[in-house]
Amino acid sequence: MTTPKPIKKAVFPVAGLGTRFLPATKAVPKELLPIVDRPLIQYAVDEAREAGIEQMIFVTGRGKTAIVEHFDVAFELEATMRERGKDMGVLEATHATPGDVITVRQQVPLGLGHAIWCARAVVGDEPFAVFLPDELMVAQAGGGTGCMKQMVEAYGEVGGNLISVLEVPRGEVSSYGVIDPGEERGNLTEVRGLVEKPAVADAPSNKIVSGRYILQPEVMRVLETQGKGAGGEIQLTDAMARMIGTQAFHAVTFAGRRFDCGSKLGFIEATLTLALERHDMSADVRAIAERVLAG
Repeated sequence: MTTPKPIKKAVFPVAGLGTRFLPATKAVPKELLPIVDRPLIQYAVDEAREAGIEQMIFVTGRGKTAIVEHFDVAFELEATMRERGKDMGVLEATHATPGDVITVRQQVPLGLGHAIWCARAVVGDEPFAVFLPDELMVAQAGGGTGCMKQMVEAYGEVGGNLISVLEVPRGEVSSYGVIDPGEERGNLTEVRGLVEKPAVADAPSNKIVSGRYILQPEVMRVLETQGKGAGGEIQLTDAMARMIGTQAFHAVTFAGRRFDCGSKLGFIEATLTLALERHDMSADVRAIAERVLAG
């Protein structure tokens, strides 16, 4: 097997309206909502950088310019902080090398597949990663690598297309995309098919697709002619299903934790969990939680 091209580009579909978090997201992009003191998009970009990805492609919509500004130089803020002797390290992760943050517009909300297709000119003929920032993927407590780094390592072995999966209780599969698994080897599973939100009795496995992808550029050609699917939108899942059998396709079972921060309860769970793991506040947060629960 030839060495696959390295993954240096990542697409972040961030044009969504965030209606489940209104009114908080009326003026603030949902991707900038913070888990403790770091916005969701920062977690995703940090995960990408850990995996060796250099170019971040944001597929945005109207009202989303603050996402790009988050990774820009805030001259007045930073000048004031320096004058006052403040620690500048807190802003280090928000700085991007010029040219490494690129935005394209998804002018009409036609689904995830359409959002990915909007980035075709920037992706070109390179393999690329996809991050859904709503899905916060956190390494195992006490150490471990991020989801995309685990996927990039697996990609180096098998190439082709990969998706991240997590195992959930069988009764929960009808809420997710589920893989039809083939041969398993360690954390790698051959993908023979993809089923979107199957009935529990019909689900081919309990391995759900969990918001991280490595895709070959040919998917753009598939999306070019992709018709509308579920919800009247152009679905990425449909395009990936059409590629199975023509290119290598595997799933990586993520050794870590997933928080569905597109839901309010998942957002609160992530905030509490990560706050309780912070050395600078865990004791105080635990005391607050115990006081609240004591009523």
